[in-house]
Amino acid sequence: MNKDKKAIVVAGSRGIGKAIADGIRELGYEVEALSRTTLDTSNLKNVKKFLDKGPETDILVLNTGGPPAKDFFDITEEDFNKYYNQLFLSFCLLLQKVKIRDNGFVFLISSYNIKEPNPKLILSNSYRIAFTSVLKSVSKLFAARGINCINIAPGPIKTDRLYALVEDINVLEEKLPLKRAAEPHEIGDFVKSIVENNIKYLNGVTINFDGGHSNYIL
Repeated sequence: MNKDKKAIVVAGSRGIGKAIADGIRELGYEVEALSRTTLDTSNLKNVKKFLDKGPETDILVLNTGGPPAKDFFDITEEDFNKYYNQLFLSFCLLLQKVKIRDNGFVFLISSYNIKEPNPKLILSNSYRIAFTSVLKSVSKLFAARGINCINIAPGPIKTDRLYALVEDINVLEEKLPLKRAAEPHEIGDFVKSIVENNIKYLNGVTINFDGGHSNYIL
């Protein structure tokens, strides 16, 4: 049914990205699941080389890992520049230059920390919310072509990043409302469901995917 349709998943070789790529592939899409070796969003030369190929897709998934936890006064200028490229500028370039076909989808995988900032994750908080603003702004432009822009803001998900950020995942899970962190496939299944059912009135939104862990209302 979808044999001529394509999806590009940034950071699609592991974790949440792989789960999304696997789910979309089950719908019959040709999926280009990009690893960091293929597309390193912290390296603008690498991003521009990818864009020189003239990529075209029906679904674009903007996903990437995040910076390590650091106190604000320990963040270096190199850190600021690297993660500005990785979390913001590269995504802007991809959104501008990748040809997204009419009636397609753009999914951003951000973080619930964009609404409830973690003082140890200032780089992630800041650059992710900045790009969230970009996606929200352009969602109305894309809507004219039937392209939906959806930001998914995950809470604790069992990925390498979560294990790197917490000392004891069992202690964390005891504090969560559902007493567990989510599995990556749960986000993959969610994205798959939106695409499979062609949910087209969901646009320009940020969806909290945190099991009720966050304290904010909107």
